[in-house]
Amino acid sequence: MKRRTSRAGAHRAPGPVRRLLPMLLLSLLVVALGVPAGMEIAPAFHGPDSTANAPTTPVPWQQAPTSLSPGGAGSGVITPLSASAPLPGPVPLAARLDDALKTDGAGTFSGVVQDAATGRLLFDRSGNEARVPASNMKLLTAAAALRILGPDRRFSTTVVAGSAPGTVVLTGGGDVLLGAGESAPDAVLGHAGLTTLAQETVRALQNDGAAGTVSVRLDDSLFTGPSLNPGWSPDDVAAGETAPLFPLALNSARFDPAQAAGPRPQDAAMSAAETFSARLTAAAAAAGLTVAPGVERVAAPAGDPPAGGQARGGARVLAEVQSATVGEQVDLLLRTSDNFLTEVIGRMSALAGGRPGSNDGAIDAVLAQLSGLGIPLDTLHAADVSGLAVGNRVSARQLSEVVRAITSGTDPRLRAALAGFPVAALTGTLGARYADASTARGAGLVRAKTGTLNTVTALSGYVVDADGRLLVFSFIGNGLAPGADNRTALDRAASALAGCGCR
Repeated sequence: MKRRTSRAGAHRAPGPVRRLLPMLLLSLLVVALGVPAGMEIAPAFHGPDSTANAPTTPVPWQQAPTSLSPGGAGSGVITPLSASAPLPGPVPLAARLDDALKTDGAGTFSGVVQDAATGRLLFDRSGNEARVPASNMKLLTAAAALRILGPDRRFSTTVVAGSAPGTVVLTGGGDVLLGAGESAPDAVLGHAGLTTLAQETVRALQNDGAAGTVSVRLDDSLFTGPSLNPGWSPDDVAAGETAPLFPLALNSARFDPAQAAGPRPQDAAMSAAETFSARLTAAAAAAGLTVAPGVERVAAPAGDPPAGGQARGGARVLAEVQSATVGEQVDLLLRTSDNFLTEVIGRMSALAGGRPGSNDGAIDAVLAQLSGLGIPLDTLHAADVSGLAVGNRVSARQLSEVVRAITSGTDPRLRAALAGFPVAALTGTLGARYADASTARGAGLVRAKTGTLNTVTALSGYVVDADGRLLVFSFIGNGLAPGADNRTALDRAASALAGCGCR
């Protein structure tokens, strides 16, 4: 059976660029929307007055950028926004979108377009039909995590004193973006480094007057239940679309931080522990200590873990490093569509809500937060929180409402996800799209989460149209012919929105 093709590793920016994107994307968002830096997109956001159809030449704020560069209000290139920008007319809008949303062979598209400020439905093609969303599922998880964890939350990886003399215990607290080197404060991947953790551990041991040999143990018991979701295809796991889940890992369970595709370690926690042991060996030598070879797992300490997964059972903390913020991690998982990272964020959300750190706990946590946002759940079925499982069912209307909550809703914590949406032709999983004549109008303007499985494609996001109106949308294709080019149809539809006056 042919393996499903999913998002991991598709059209990602090089590693050094990824590390700069959170800051640069915020600047780009400011340029495109004309909002002063530091301000959130408010429910009243609209755009300039216009009564004509979309202009042939894009208006100033619609000029597609060719690179991610700083800018903002007062730069002389942004037309002041107005609260009286007209809405696209549903009939002419439907004519444009129906022309764009044609499948290449088998299958059908559903879709929804809404005005972000008012929620008014502008386009609806089977918008309430529950469909396989692929990685658009990550939008639900991102919103839930920002609500329950908060965008400023960090996860701790600690080393605690073991119960046996001369032992230290590396304890996973949910950070799977650990780096092997020293901590990199300006990075997301590698923000916390195992070399720094090892150096701090040696200093603590020296202060304790330790001598002789130190043994390393691993506590990765924060998560419970199966480490693999039963809804995932073994072929996808073997191909590296995800891996068994643990509460600590190097490089989001990648052998090499520069390689975002291919097989992953099947025991990411032990791989991280062995790297820590090697770094500890190097740091201990200068202190006259030795480190015993090998790493053993320890049983979970008595007592429940705290919400962040820090030291448990009253063990004394010798050293600690902290992850990038949840907001930064959400941006990364949206931009790169990383299934492993998304599932870990889901489990950490479950723990923060008092649920088990398991597959089921993560699903329950996400659904509870969606309910809190007022998203109707009667037709929604979640089989995982990353979208890799084909058992997920979400409607285009539900996805559009989640995007609207992020751009214009009442919970300001959700704004932290805005910079994570891939930008057409520039970043993330949209970086190599919007290059042909039928989609180029959307380059630099469309910001949307992608989703791809073998017979599924999806695109949900937001765009400012030619009149300055902020629109949110979701398009989902199911039952598509494997190998056919159906992503271009979604890109055409989103580009049509960007060029809209549509009256």
